Amino acid sequence: MWRAWALVLLACAAGLKAQPLDREAAFAASQAVLGRAAPEITLLDREGRPLTLARFRGRPLLVSFVYTGCFQACPIGTRALHDAVEKINLALGPEQYSVVSIGFNQPADSPQAMKAFAAQHRVGNRNWDFLSAPADQVEPLTRAFGFSHRSTPAGIDHIAQVTLVDANGRIVHQIYGERPTAEDVAEPVRRLLRAEPLPPRAPWSDLVDRLRLLCTVYDPETGTYRVSYALALEVAGGLTFAFAMAWFFLAEWRGRRRAGRR
Repeated sequence: MWRAWALVLLACAAGLKAQPLDREAAFAASQAVLGRAAPEITLLDREGRPLTLARFRGRPLLVSFVYTGCFQACPIGTRALHDAVEKINLALGPEQYSVVSIGFNQPADSPQAMKAFAAQHRVGNRNWDFLSAPADQVEPLTRAFGFSHRSTPAGIDHIAQVTLVDANGRIVHQIYGERPTAEDVAEPVRRLLRAEPLPPRAPWSDLVDRLRLLCTVYDPETGTYRVSYALALEVAGGLTFAFAMAWFFLAEWRGRRRAGRR
């Protein structure tokens, strides 16, 4: 089973050799920041007022990175996160945790652009802020959160993740995928609020995370990426077929061998 998943991952990676962003390196960078302190970089809120992430100390914080010129991944991810936040707020209450979305494509992602982005996607939750990163702070900020991104002729290729910071300002968890669900987000937040340890990362979850990062399809005409499991399913189907055929021939060989002994 593990070998099969490993082959799936290798096949996905092989199909993406020409992609602008190295997804294996992006995954490694994302995981490497776990346990580190979130940076104290000064950002700007939607009204242009300075704000640091230290303001959110004392309760869990969810951090997502977006760029306002994105027409697919960022809007999809923001709406999915919004749906999750709405459900979590009903269960836990908005005062229990905070959410920030940070614009990293400067100078386009100004406070005014972030305000318009929030309004466009109807995000009005009182525990959710939209912030703009100063141009000279984008690289140290995104690096500190393990958020990989790279400009391409067709747009910006970036990892799809939401980062969870604990009440002490320490990065403790990464949530991957374009469409995070309420359970994806709520479970680690709930554990932090209960002072329970986050569940250890099982080997299979690493594989799933890598699969969601690696198996993407890039459309050079639109400059967008979408998660695609088609390649993974094709490889898995091929492996299943090969195993079935091997089992069939083994059964046939054993049958003929028993018949020859009679």
